[in-house]
Amino acid sequence: MSGVFRRLARFAAGFLIISVIVAGASRPAGAVGDPGEESHFLPPVEIAQAPEPAEDVNDPFESVNRAIFNFNEYFYQYIVRPVATAYRDYLPDPVRHGVNNVIDYLKSPVYFVNDILQLKPDKAMEEFARFLINTTAGFGGIRDAATIAGIPRQDEDFGQTLGYWGLGEGPYIVIPIFGPSNPRDAVGKYLVDGYFDAVNMWADNTDREYIIYSRAVVDGVDTYAGLMDELDNIKKTSIDYYAAIRSMYRQKRAALIRDGKPAEGVPDMNYDLPAPSIGK
Repeated sequence: MSGVFRRLARFAAGFLIISVIVAGASRPAGAVGDPGEESHFLPPVEIAQAPEPAEDVNDPFESVNRAIFNFNEYFYQYIVRPVATAYRDYLPDPVRHGVNNVIDYLKSPVYFVNDILQLKPDKAMEEFARFLINTTAGFGGIRDAATIAGIPRQDEDFGQTLGYWGLGEGPYIVIPIFGPSNPRDAVGKYLVDGYFDAVNMWADNTDREYIIYSRAVVDGVDTYAGLMDELDNIKKTSIDYYAAIRSMYRQKRAALIRDGKPAEGVPDMNYDLPAPSIGK
């Protein structure tokens, strides 16, 4: 039990030092891809014009959530944005692509285990193949050779696994710094997935926690740098920015559980703002 309390304490501490996350879930495949790559988000006007039906909002803590959301926006604007802007403007594209590729590469064990838990052997073998190819031809994940070879990135986490087996999302919540989530996804991504993360497990077991936090900061800055312009567009075109983010988060998570297949009447959107795993 002491190990669990240690992890919970680190999770709480991580709120104050992990830059960045403006909405909680996993990185969209290829979020910072090659120049000229197609955007991974629907035009924000379309989203702003498709609000959730009132009965489907499932946001009983809305007043508290909005307060946390406003705090997060202040944090992103004045602390995260300057760092992400410098990262985007001063690092060459090949360097940023390499960073993004390594971030995804290090998450391969998490994707692989969740594929197994969802009884998806074909996807598990694809992820295993991706890992081998990117380890060798990709020079340790710096180059995404697997995608070039026709094996696309995945995005699997334990929150999706719980949803796959029928566990409901529960009420919508906004977590300080990390952003939109729900009880199912928060437990899956912040507590359970750390056990599947080989690098973070090693760092934790060898008292190198700085690796866990440094990795999360880099992941967060890289993610936010790729999202700033689109978040600005959503903010400008949404009547209610909070409600727009809530709707997009919930619909995206539902689509991920169906491996990207939208429910009937829901736009096929590839929108997710990730929170990094803080490890074991």
